Amino acid sequence: MSGPTVSSFLVGNSAEVVLAINLIRVNTETGMLPVLSCSDSNRYGEWSLNVSHGMNVSKVTVTLMRNLQLCVSNTTDCCMEPLCVVETLQVSACRGSTMLANLLIQAEIYANSSFIGNVSENATVIPNQVFQPLGSCPCNLTAGTCDIRCCCDLECTPNLKQLFNGSCFAGVFGGNVNLPFDHLCSIQTTKSAPDWFPFLCVQSPLNNTPFLGYFYHGSVSSSQVSSFKIPLQTVPVKPSRGYKQGDPIMTTENEYFTIHQRSMAGQCVGNAPVAFLQNFDVKCVTSLSSYKEGLSHNVMINSGTGDTIQQNVIYGNVTDMHNFITKLEDILPTEILCRSVTFAEYYMFIWKGKTIEEINVTVYTGKLCDREILTQRFAVNFISFNSTSTTELSGNPGYQLGKPVRAVNISSSDTVTTLKLWKPVGSGLCTSATFTPVLFGLNSLSGCILKVDIDKNCSQLRKDVTDRLNSLVQATHVGKRGNSSSSDLNDLVEIIRLDPPNPSENASVGNVKGICSDIPANLNIHIITADVGAVQGIAQEEILGVQLSFSTVIWQFQCGIICQNKSSSLPVTASVHFIKVPAQPPIPMTRFQINYTEYDCNRNEVCWPQLFYPLTRYYTAQSQCKCISEKICG
Repeated sequence: MSGPTVSSFLVGNSAEVVLAINLIRVNTETGMLPVLSCSDSNRYGEWSLNVSHGMNVSKVTVTLMRNLQLCVSNTTDCCMEPLCVVETLQVSACRGSTMLANLLIQAEIYANSSFIGNVSENATVIPNQVFQPLGSCPCNLTAGTCDIRCCCDLECTPNLKQLFNGSCFAGVFGGNVNLPFDHLCSIQTTKSAPDWFPFLCVQSPLNNTPFLGYFYHGSVSSSQVSSFKIPLQTVPVKPSRGYKQGDPIMTTENEYFTIHQRSMAGQCVGNAPVAFLQNFDVKCVTSLSSYKEGLSHNVMINSGTGDTIQQNVIYGNVTDMHNFITKLEDILPTEILCRSVTFAEYYMFIWKGKTIEEINVTVYTGKLCDREILTQRFAVNFISFNSTSTTELSGNPGYQLGKPVRAVNISSSDTVTTLKLWKPVGSGLCTSATFTPVLFGLNSLSGCILKVDIDKNCSQLRKDVTDRLNSLVQATHVGKRGNSSSSDLNDLVEIIRLDPPNPSENASVGNVKGICSDIPANLNIHIITADVGAVQGIAQEEILGVQLSFSTVIWQFQCGIICQNKSSSLPVTASVHFIKVPAQPPIPMTRFQINYTEYDCNRNEVCWPQLFYPLTRYYTAQSQCKCISEKICG
């Protein structure tokens, strides 16, 4: 036991059973306990025994009857030492002279060290370390001894201070251990500094250090905003000179024009601004309890130059609910609560240059009830003012970032308008994958999974994979510009196709069942672009060339210990990489500009230390002033 009370239980019929407590001593030489004996005593010295009987169980409690406080002045009946009680006790249960059971208790009890007395309400005030040093005398490093040159050391007598009173330490730990570094403003006057030094130097006294609580003491003054500092925009700025791609569209009330969009986290948000010339098509899942209306269609839009554009809204009713509504469970008709909500909104922005000319909105509504999940659809498309409803431009004239790359197949009656990539859905299989267009300026990587049997012929597998990859690019030409005409060859760039590599001549791999080499599983689309001019200060990009190539892999059938008649997976990928090159070749550097290493005379055609040898630190003959004057005068 380590406290003043301990309890245990005597199990069995305790009728006519007598319990007694005894203090026993262990023989320290032999480690043996004394002979146990039966006695009738519920109290022994400072210990007491209490027994409470129950049905076939008796609770035995042993208690120490003394004060466990540490002794202070003028007190008695207390503990002289922290370890107050170290004793061994025995509790015996006897019936007559026969011992039935015994309990051995080893008591090691410490005195209560809690403070007893009056507590002062005066708290120690710790000064704010931002304004006060943590140590009153940081150079006092040795206790009981005067530290030389430490003028604040109280152990230094006045006679000793007279020896070093003129050279007292002032830095960290009483010594100037922080050497001035090159970018310190205070060394500008002592060392030669470049012209940019006042702009980039650091103002920091050497005796300021947070290690000992030293912080900079000085007033804080607001400095003027430099011309190169861009102020933070917190209030939307009303457009006056038109929009550029990516700018948020504003209302006439100088607020953002918002439509439901999907955030990067995946959920839909209703206060997302619409960006100029950036199309999107999103689906948002909601229920009747969480449904929220969007921005009113009566809101007036700022055209970009201050003119007011009113939305042309056409309303329609949804007849086929299966594309929008998912029912969770059937409920009684009397419990249904329904309301008219918006199922879909389709926005068409007609734009010209930097302004918005017209906004056409189609809104579909329907009934949404309890226990139903609604999949809303919101789509925004920007249509050029000069384009028709059947042909949508990707820029005028240069491509806009994020617009589809225009393409055409001049050898087929089926006009292909874009290059395609896979958009896997569900299990990611190629058979169920949909397509998405290649967007200008955005590097992309997509793929799908092709199921292959173990008995698949390698030649046929190569052909199937090649055909599936070629189905992504069925066009023969791409448009140079975002408004290129599909009927004018001068506006088109022919797609260069590199055939897949021929199968390896080593037939040993090809003859092994379940292993095929040189499978063209990766399609590489490289699109070369360049800036070819500017319209109203905005750079216009064109496509200079497109090349298709294949990368091969070795396919091996994957199975467990026993290869059953199942299909294995072959990942097929397609990547798009945009390469921007200068519109004109850059002017080559002269031999004086080519500089591999500044002082490397072996690699540089012109060795600068030799060219300006008299002006460098390597020249140790005549003085530089005399040498320069002779060069000038001579």
